[in-house]
Amino acid sequence: MTEVDVATPATVEWGLQPGESIERKQLHAEYGGRTQGGIGPSAKTPNVMVFTDPIAGEKHGYYDGWMPDGLFHYSGEGQYGDQRMLSGNASILNHKAEGRALRVFQGARGTVTYLGEFEVDGWYEADAPETGDGPLRKVIVFKLRPVDTPAKEPATKLGRVLRNQPEPVTHVEIEQQETEKAFVNPSREPYEAERREAKLVLQFSDYLRSRGHQVHRHRILPDGETRPLLTDLYAPELGLLVEAKGSVTRENLRMALGQLADYSRFVQAVTRAILLPSKPREDLIDLATSQECVVIWPAGKSFESSRPGALP
Repeated sequence: MTEVDVATPATVEWGLQPGESIERKQLHAEYGGRTQGGIGPSAKTPNVMVFTDPIAGEKHGYYDGWMPDGLFHYSGEGQYGDQRMLSGNASILNHKAEGRALRVFQGARGTVTYLGEFEVDGWYEADAPETGDGPLRKVIVFKLRPVDTPAKEPATKLGRVLRNQPEPVTHVEIEQQETEKAFVNPSREPYEAERREAKLVLQFSDYLRSRGHQVHRHRILPDGETRPLLTDLYAPELGLLVEAKGSVTRENLRMALGQLADYSRFVQAVTRAILLPSKPREDLIDLATSQECVVIWPAGKSFESSRPGALP
């Protein structure tokens, strides 16, 4: 009796067309690959299966989908700790060298839709939380170029923001409740201190406007990054760049100093200031002063600062 090899790359032709749907169990029965997980290199056929669920992923800071560069951006595998270029991630990176086609599907369970064949066109690193809204860590994001399907318009929140921001720095209205955290960990509810921070920024913006000063924020997209930075407040006539915190702690002040240093690379500031809900203790004021920053806090219907003459 002669043995018949029914599962070799030479005998299994790819039959799906972009837009066609198939049960995932049937897909793997025909073409091999892992039946679970997001990345499944096949030992049965020369293919790497990639599965993406943009709606579920966006809730956790994974913005899989088309971006303004005309490429499909796909977050790598690894739920905890920094992602590494191993296992499924390495199979995506090396698919051409290994003679494998990269097949992308929308959906992860049940019926999945074939999006088409893609090729790796580079990769970068971004921040995203661990599974279960854990701490932020490094994730790998692959840029995939379509082979047999046209590029589409961005559909994720991040993709639309990047499409509408042709310049690295753009103005955003103070009242637009957009935060950096919303692009990194969208599912996390704001802490009480963050809600106080937003209220404090509006209060201070009203104070400056009542004195005839315009105010806005900046959305900053550093070169090579895909998650934007967002300043809290900027008064252009004063050259005043403000980072607000909703709690008067050393940790918050240290964080504000780092954020101001980061933003100052893109926004010209005569005065860098930390806005707090009350006057901090003297050592924290000294810390801010040592970094050439001013501290501002409410005083009745007005505001006071650690540097005389810093406020209008």
